[in-house]
Amino acid sequence: MIVPRELSPGRLYGIDVARGLAVLGMMAAHVGANTDFDFARPATWAGVTDGRSSILFATVAGISIALMSGRSAPVQGDELMRARLRILIRAVVIFALGGLLIMLQTGVGIILEFYAVMFALSLPFLRLRSGRLFELAAVFAVLAPLVNLLLIDALSTAPRVSAIVDLVVTGQYPVLVWLAFLFTGLGIGRLDLTSQRVRTRLVVVGGLLAVAGYGLGVLLGRVLGRLEDAEVVFTVEPHSGSVFEVIGSGGFAMAVIGLCLLAADRARWPLFPLEATGAMALTVYSLHIVAIALIGDEAFEQTDYGLYLGFLVVTLVAATLWRLTLGAGPFERLLATVARRATTTTVDSSAAPLRDGMPSGRSD
Repeated sequence: MIVPRELSPGRLYGIDVARGLAVLGMMAAHVGANTDFDFARPATWAGVTDGRSSILFATVAGISIALMSGRSAPVQGDELMRARLRILIRAVVIFALGGLLIMLQTGVGIILEFYAVMFALSLPFLRLRSGRLFELAAVFAVLAPLVNLLLIDALSTAPRVSAIVDLVVTGQYPVLVWLAFLFTGLGIGRLDLTSQRVRTRLVVVGGLLAVAGYGLGVLLGRVLGRLEDAEVVFTVEPHSGSVFEVIGSGGFAMAVIGLCLLAADRARWPLFPLEATGAMALTVYSLHIVAIALIGDEAFEQTDYGLYLGFLVVTLVAATLWRLTLGAGPFERLLATVARRATTTTVDSSAAPLRDGMPSGRSD
């Protein structure tokens, strides 16, 4: 029997599992049957992927940034400069890749450009500890959706909206609102994620936030539904960007991450296909957009999950085989190589006069 090899000592496999779930969930939202999630109707439960998968993806992005910048002990000095440069270069490459995928004109809301902007905006906050980051997440979760609504209303009469405004305010993944998920992920990444107590708390706290966000949104929507614009303010619909959706979906993402961390160490082999998918998420996400472009509009006209199951099986099998035999995914390898070379060249050239031409520090 093939056993997953140790591809990276100290790697948190549960984070890869969570990222894998996020990518597969986004696939389901794109090519699965269009069903609105209703907890009281089990036949609609597959609809839970809509909106929540992309939020999980963004939250895990925050964790990844934390892992690249020191985990629970944020890096300082030259290491901080090196980490910021690596993250910025990744943001540039991901933004460019997102632009290429948009050119395919699939009709899918491509998340990569928004994702890249959030990467870049994380740079001033890399020295913060988890407490401060969670405070920022709370502030953005409560205030950013309301500010975003006001900005959208103000822009409704504008003759045209710039690409930057679309990324930050009016797009499907408005960065102003989604910074709440980025800060949540950064805060989670600054915790000791090897601790069983921390993992359990993520599940409990995330579950409570999900219940509070969705529950209050539904309750207040029914009680105050007759007020003007109440539906916009109190909705918990996917991609609505309301306070209650942000809190509910952010809590949902936190709980899923905690569960994945708890499960991954106990069931490494059964979860390895998900782990492999998450470890090469950029490749998997990009190729599934290419596949949708090749299929055409038929991809969005599904009445069942037959097409999605095909995507699912091919993805899990291909990612598993690639990960076991070749390691990092092709796009991940490219991203790491570009970031490493640029970082080494920039940092080492600046350090050369002081180090007699010898590089200092470690590279990623």
